[in-house]
Amino acid sequence: MNKRIDIDLLDSGGDSAYVSERKVYPRDISGRFDRMRRLAVFWLLGMYYLFPWLRWDGRQAVLFDLPARKFHVFGLTFWPQDFSLLAILLIVLAMTLFFATALAGRLWCGYACPQTVWTETFMWIERWTEGDRGKRMKLDAGPWNREKILRKGSKHVLWLLFALWTGFTFVGFFTPITSLAMRLPALDWNGWETFWVLFYSLATWGNAGILREQVCKYMCPYARFQSAMFDRDTLIIAYDPLRGEPRGPRRKGLPSVLERARGLLDIRTAYDYVFRASQHPSAAAARLNAGGTVTLAAAGEEALPLPKFEPDQLGDCIDCTMCVQVCPVGIDIRNGLQYECIACGLCIDACDEVMDKVGMPRGLIRYTTQNALDGQPARILRPRIVVYAILLTVLVSAWTWGVFHRSPLIADVLRDRNALYREHGDRIDNGYTLKLVNKTDVDRSYKVRIEPADRTPLALSGAPLAVKVPAGAVIAHELEVGAPADTVRGRHNLVFIIEAEDGSASVRVDSTFFGPM
Repeated sequence: MNKRIDIDLLDSGGDSAYVSERKVYPRDISGRFDRMRRLAVFWLLGMYYLFPWLRWDGRQAVLFDLPARKFHVFGLTFWPQDFSLLAILLIVLAMTLFFATALAGRLWCGYACPQTVWTETFMWIERWTEGDRGKRMKLDAGPWNREKILRKGSKHVLWLLFALWTGFTFVGFFTPITSLAMRLPALDWNGWETFWVLFYSLATWGNAGILREQVCKYMCPYARFQSAMFDRDTLIIAYDPLRGEPRGPRRKGLPSVLERARGLLDIRTAYDYVFRASQHPSAAAARLNAGGTVTLAAAGEEALPLPKFEPDQLGDCIDCTMCVQVCPVGIDIRNGLQYECIACGLCIDACDEVMDKVGMPRGLIRYTTQNALDGQPARILRPRIVVYAILLTVLVSAWTWGVFHRSPLIADVLRDRNALYREHGDRIDNGYTLKLVNKTDVDRSYKVRIEPADRTPLALSGAPLAVKVPAGAVIAHELEVGAPADTVRGRHNLVFIIEAEDGSASVRVDSTFFGPM
């Protein structure tokens, strides 16, 4: 039991199981899915950077005021007492993610995830300073010289400025951003403001500029449990092996298999070709060293190399590897569905462009379902989707109703804990503290009265009592309730009724009155 165990037990060569991630150099591509991604990036970043600067009723439109314990979202103000609405909102967001994933795959990852959005922006800056894929690879492989230092340095300077702007905006959601900006020239930020600006800036620079796809592959749990939400009728981005295999270059002018006598392959043969091609890639594919997980065969199963095919036997895939070159996570979509795929659709744009150039129909890589890909009937509307849709409708309706039917007044009555009751001559008095929260944006005046549960002659001192509460304020008001000493014994229930003078709110609070036993 005391024998030392070597860490490296992989093979006699002594190679470590942990290797550095190869850098991915995505090629720029233009197409309908790329345009949708760009639109999503502009829309989401526009909301992020613009919302803190908007004004609404004289204050910041979106402000999470933690010291005051208020969340302002345009015309709505949420208080700690609205925690149930926050819980419902989180459930709605989770259910929306499940619904979208079961219906159309990883749309969130490809178009709306903050990691995707900021990484795409950082890659735009990188392309602008260093060039497209080939130039970036050549620059990294070359020696450090004046050009390399200038290009790399300018890229990181722009990254840092954008990251600092991101961190500043993030803090601007929790501290009034105009005040934050006015105090910047004098460096008059407090410690926490400075810390969070720098921390969020560093996180943005590291995640979007350095880690990139590694966050999606190794740090984000969503990719790991997506299989629990997928089924064979979920829309996925997939390569059609029945049409594309066997892949390989050919002379120009060879028509598509859809127009040739060869037609589509059977499923078993098509996937056998895909697996063998993944284990014995062509020279072009091998140079790319595409990553990803391939699960087309049992563990340890060996594959024979593919034979050389005649041109008429080839499928529509010309093995140009463009789908691999444009992939932001560096996988080969032709190897089948892989957890690394973020469903961005760029491989579809690249393949469609190539198909247009060689005169073949688009759709070799497309949005489809596994059933449709295998020639089986596909169903978009299925029990899972219907259940998700019903639950979403109920939850959204409940949340909306709760938001617009919240009481603008919170009231609480606390008994005086120092004395059960006090004797003042021929009267018995009980002390209370009335706490009122005015959740509106205007000053309010509230009338306070009591209703005994029995016929005990209880009276509120100072009645009729009116309490003024400023807009968005919390106040405490001392109250006293009394009764003749000879008419009250033991415990008696009573109700405090607080009503807004304009009738906009009314709250009833149960309490108790004690007299001598």
